[in-house]
Amino acid sequence: MVWLLTFLGTGWLLYALFARRWWVDPVLRRPGVEACGRVVAVVPARNEARELPVTLPALLRQSYPDLVVVLVDDHSQDDTASVAERIAREYASEDRFRVVFPDPLPPGWMGKVWAQRRGVQEAKQLGALWVWFTDADIRHAPDVLERLLATAQAESRDFVSVMARLHCKSCWERLLIPAFMYFFAMLYPFSSVARDGSRVAAAAGGCMLVRTTLLDRIGGMEAIRDAVIDDVALARACKQLGGHLWLGYYDGVQSTRGYPSLGAIWNMVARSAYSQLRYNPVALVFTLFGMVTVFLLPVAAAFCGHGGARWWGWIAYLSMVRTYVPVVRYVGCSLRWAFALPIAALLYTAMTLSSAIRYYRGTLTAWKGRTYRVSG
Repeated sequence: MVWLLTFLGTGWLLYALFARRWWVDPVLRRPGVEACGRVVAVVPARNEARELPVTLPALLRQSYPDLVVVLVDDHSQDDTASVAERIAREYASEDRFRVVFPDPLPPGWMGKVWAQRRGVQEAKQLGALWVWFTDADIRHAPDVLERLLATAQAESRDFVSVMARLHCKSCWERLLIPAFMYFFAMLYPFSSVARDGSRVAAAAGGCMLVRTTLLDRIGGMEAIRDAVIDDVALARACKQLGGHLWLGYYDGVQSTRGYPSLGAIWNMVARSAYSQLRYNPVALVFTLFGMVTVFLLPVAAAFCGHGGARWWGWIAYLSMVRTYVPVVRYVGCSLRWAFALPIAALLYTAMTLSSAIRYYRGTLTAWKGRTYRVSG
């Protein structure tokens, strides 16, 4: 056991000392681009009447001039469409905003992807050179689109995505939301995403700017019709066909959706966690074992071990806390929450296991009143 803790402690220490600050880098470039042609923002919205008064005005106030916003009302059961149209009349001219409606959801498609497909169709009719996918619960600073385009130009990218700064107010959010961002960046190192020779591909669905020609190259949204994690699937499909990706941060991209309870966060994670492992039971076993070994064993040794095991446990624990501090600070939480990373890891391990259990009970995923069953 001591040799394992020595290995873990050494690994965490080296990681804390020498790893680049991947956890909050890179950041979108400052505005300052030549005309990049028409951009169409595609906003799939299902039952988002409460969020739109906060997020839609910010989208319509973007400083980039040649922007059209297309909101796709995804068979909402509230007054999403009428709320959007009322806001648009106040903040935009008729030629800068429109609401469209997708056909009934066909078998084999995820609802959000089907709505995005309808938005892309509209974007092409409007002559879009870029499609800006964003969610109805994301509030953008006025310069976000210009920064996205500046980054695309400066980095020679045709797919630029930003991980939104997530809502982090309740105790459960402070415990689990920074950890969500931390684990995502560990699973998909942003520098690897941007490296063209790497197979690592990822994106954050709340803010993705994609060149229209790249979408055409992959065959449109049909390429990811059944994807539960649509943003990562889209990034993967684009990179496999030569797309040049960039993924980073900018605090002007903020999520307004709150997850005040453990149950809310649990359902958000469990609906897609096993999909991340491609429904592979072997990958599940290794993931569960890895989470327990890497994040929980050092803490157990630090508080309950003896001799060398205890010292290496403390080295590993404090080193992992050091790597977590920038993420906690970025979302605006007190730094003491960094010491709770092992607790968050334990809960995410349980969420992943529950996601697999749901799958084997026949539920592929469930979200916003839709339940998708495992086929076959």
